[in-house]
Amino acid sequence: MINDKLFREVTMEDMPKAKPDSAAWVRDCIGKYVASGENSLQIDGSHEPAWEEPLVGFSRGDDPLYQRFKEDIGPFFWTPQEIFAATFPGLEVAPEALTVISWILPQTKQTRLDNSRERAVSAERWARSRKFGEEFNVTLRNHVVDCLREAGREAVAPMNALGWKWEKSDRYGLASSWSERHAAYASGLGTFGLCDGLITPRGKAMRCGSVVARVAVPPSERPYDDHHAYCLFYFDGSCGKCIKRCPADAISPEGHDKEKCAAYVHDVSSKAIRERFGFETSGCGLCQVGVPCEAKIPVPGRDRR
Repeated sequence: MINDKLFREVTMEDMPKAKPDSAAWVRDCIGKYVASGENSLQIDGSHEPAWEEPLVGFSRGDDPLYQRFKEDIGPFFWTPQEIFAATFPGLEVAPEALTVISWILPQTKQTRLDNSRERAVSAERWARSRKFGEEFNVTLRNHVVDCLREAGREAVAPMNALGWKWEKSDRYGLASSWSERHAAYASGLGTFGLCDGLITPRGKAMRCGSVVARVAVPPSERPYDDHHAYCLFYFDGSCGKCIKRCPADAISPEGHDKEKCAAYVHDVSSKAIRERFGFETSGCGLCQVGVPCEAKIPVPGRDRR
């Protein structure tokens, strides 16, 4: 449950009914929590935040994209209705009554700068954002669920659900029951790059999260119809900087080798983080910085380096 009284002033009367105001209510719930002291890199007792101000988007539970994701990735991939029904088996809720709430947590400028100077493994701030920042993201998912449930709206965070697990996709290899990046793509928050990172209006140096809820919120505009729309390499072949940034040689003009990437993170990067900084996490992120799409959507013909 929510412990901070700042977030307990939520009643069912406060929750708008299927109006654009619902989006503002949800954004306020997320934004206030990200602005709290819980959002921390935990550096020597300081309150340096792990994340900058979030972006929030919405998509409908019956958006055809979710069924397309399932067909493309594998039968184990949840649609919004499937994870909602598994969480609330006694409720009969149509997919159109559900909303996927998705958010982007952008890396701070200092974290991005630190990591852009690295060539082999994560900088300390980046490693801390991967560990302590993602731990915060887990609690943020629970916080959003709690806010909605206290307002009388059933909700579930798929990535926090007991049934979530890694799977093997026949087409893509390593995959899972739910993808935060795919939910963000469906919610108008960004498109995929050559390295599989999601390029958002705040760039691809970020983490993301989502919640599926029985609440009516107008879906966000999806200003693209190509899942690679924001990537300069796919636009005109003018970039590919992430290829050179990858210490594992896991990115090529053919795309991202997830198996090679995962092996490097497990065998090299994670061990180096443990030895250098004294905690366990699975960071790298070098392909997300030192590139034109690090902190924005790059502009063709101008943002090349």
